[in-house]
Amino acid sequence: MKIELDRNKVLFNNGSSIQEIHPFWLRERVDGEEYLDKGTQQRLFDPSSMSSEIIIEKANINEGFLEIDFNDGANFKLPIDKITSEFSNKDTVIKSINKIKWDANLKDIKNFNFSEDFFESREMHDLLVSFYEYGFVIIKNVPTENNYIVKFANSIGSVRRTNFGEHFNVKSKSDPNDLAYTSLHISPHTDNPYRNPVPCIQILHCIKNQVSGGYSTLVDGYTITENLKNEDPEAYKILSEIKVRFKFIDKNVILEDWSELIHLDENKEFKQVRFSPRLDYVPILEKNKLDLYYKSRKKLSDLYNSESNRIKFRLGPKDLIMMDNYRVLHGRTKFDPQEGERHLQGCYIDFDSTEGRLRHLKRKFNI
Repeated sequence: MKIELDRNKVLFNNGSSIQEIHPFWLRERVDGEEYLDKGTQQRLFDPSSMSSEIIIEKANINEGFLEIDFNDGANFKLPIDKITSEFSNKDTVIKSINKIKWDANLKDIKNFNFSEDFFESREMHDLLVSFYEYGFVIIKNVPTENNYIVKFANSIGSVRRTNFGEHFNVKSKSDPNDLAYTSLHISPHTDNPYRNPVPCIQILHCIKNQVSGGYSTLVDGYTITENLKNEDPEAYKILSEIKVRFKFIDKNVILEDWSELIHLDENKEFKQVRFSPRLDYVPILEKNKLDLYYKSRKKLSDLYNSESNRIKFRLGPKDLIMMDNYRVLHGRTKFDPQEGERHLQGCYIDFDSTEGRLRHLKRKFNI
């Protein structure tokens, strides 16, 4: 891809075609001190109120820069690389990180160590890249006093408050409003499938773990659904087309939302899995279609619950795990509360938190 000039026309050559870049598109990107606030990088002018009759009076390419004088007196000098990068129409920071498929054979789980200035460190950059690759990360030695999980989350972005509060305490208790607050086995699931939008990232911080059971389990929904797409296209198709109703009922709230179990983006590529079979309600469909749907859902459930797809590990005090709730299903083995206390704290943040932090650190370290 390159920028070319034809008299005062600026052309974009992508190797297979050549097109003129609209002069007004270039005029919007003028970044001199009178046009752009350097601190906020926000425009000091409103392009939507300007006449679109902008003409390039002079254009020049010099040492990797495009220099232009416009008929309204504005001029700019911009790196050509900065201009051509916009023509890809792609997120070159997040979407350029390839998802790594994994199953029970994932042994070398990289752990990160909390330290002073952790959130502004190169290690935080590496942690976020690993998070987008695998869908989860584990951080060791995170302080546990004074609900530190909230400070941890807000140091990356902002806590997403839900009906469970700013943060919540996961421990066995009487009269629970969710099975997470028991000592029972919890099968692989995604959190809050009944919310719109679903919280993107879940953080769990181990405060105490005095029991021999209660192992944490993770399953990669991306790996399983991509494999299903290749091995059983019919099941994949119906699970990515039929929306089911997810519902949560508490004494103070009723939450509902509809979604496919396998949610695809506008390009029919993986975007999200929602799976919580204690909370979903399949709509009325023709019997033959429901026969196929129930068969397909059973197959998906068997894959999620298969030991060949699951990793299992014990969270110890000061261990913190951050999970992609759109990709990774999590669960827990049962435990005996008579052995001692198992106490985790949890909260949610959204993807703009991790995306914004990663973009900032790439800029900071010129990566």
